[in-house]
Amino acid sequence: MRVIFVSCAFLIALAPLLVPAEGQSLRSLPVFEVDHSWPKVPAQWKMGDPSSVAIDAEDHVWVLQRPRTLKPEQAAMAAPPVMVFDTAGNYIKAWGGAGKGYEWPEREHGIHIDYKGFVWIGGNSCPTNGLPGLKPVNDDQLLKFTQDGRFVMQIGHSNQSKGNADTENLHRPADASVYPPTNELFVADGYGNHRVAVFDADTGMFKRMWGAFGNKPLDDDHCEIVTPATFSDPGPPQFSIVHAIRVAKDGTVYVADREYRRVQMFTKEGKFLKQLVHTSEPFARDLTLSTDPGQQFLYVGGGKGIYIVDRKTLEIVGNIQPEGIIGPGHEIAADSKGNLYVMQTTAGLQKLTFKGMSPAAH
Repeated sequence: MRVIFVSCAFLIALAPLLVPAEGQSLRSLPVFEVDHSWPKVPAQWKMGDPSSVAIDAEDHVWVLQRPRTLKPEQAAMAAPPVMVFDTAGNYIKAWGGAGKGYEWPEREHGIHIDYKGFVWIGGNSCPTNGLPGLKPVNDDQLLKFTQDGRFVMQIGHSNQSKGNADTENLHRPADASVYPPTNELFVADGYGNHRVAVFDADTGMFKRMWGAFGNKPLDDDHCEIVTPATFSDPGPPQFSIVHAIRVAKDGTVYVADREYRRVQMFTKEGKFLKQLVHTSEPFARDLTLSTDPGQQFLYVGGGKGIYIVDRKTLEIVGNIQPEGIIGPGHEIAADSKGNLYVMQTTAGLQKLTFKGMSPAAH
């Protein structure tokens, strides 16, 4: 990998977050800058709130956005909820929305492209959210499509959840990740439930579930987002909003427990391993893995940017805050070149271009 040297000012800015342990060297970290030209949305369309993003095998960037969040005067120009761009920001295609044979979510939330190329989409609407133009139902389903938008399978049904013990339905799922070696779908379930739920990615058959620390997940269902007044480490024994999930190549599962400001780490069977709690500011808004061969970093949205976390130790080693960053993101993803894509709902979306690794300090 080509090393791009950065200014002393950059390293000085990082220094408070990069204090090495005694006798150790400060490690080399990824450096990014904002690409202000990305993406190029066709002129006839307007995008609503960008909610989630996924990358396919060709490094195409799949954006899930919420057309129904547009103002009434812009509704006629609403783009389809699924929009695809290349890494340069050029528009490729778009599709999505209501159709026969499936229940499209009322409030689009998460998108994932699995290793077979299938597209998974979920939502987080609830009956009492008071948002205009939405049916008063819970999004208790997860949909599977081909990349051309052909419906393949639905797990769960709209407004049918019976709580965390339900093996047939989800309850406002936030995110998903398929693990290729076992062909298992790991779901961050999510806003209504407070669990990780695992299914066979081909049949949709339920396989297992777990809550925070590997505990049995308990019901605590409410439409409003409840943020604690104070925070602690290790924090409550149950998840708050299970907002994002990623499974590393080695089978380690990472979960963003958003309102409790922590990331929890599990085996793929659901055994709790360790956690990172960052109580001083909003944290664990989202997360994704770096795409280097060893997946050495976990990127975690928090504060005004994105934290760089050592994936194995769960130690914060840096912070990504290039000039012009729109925030920590609602959901984030990385392509094979190391670029990051940030979906920030009401603030928009952007690409953070990977510029190389900073030199290690000694």
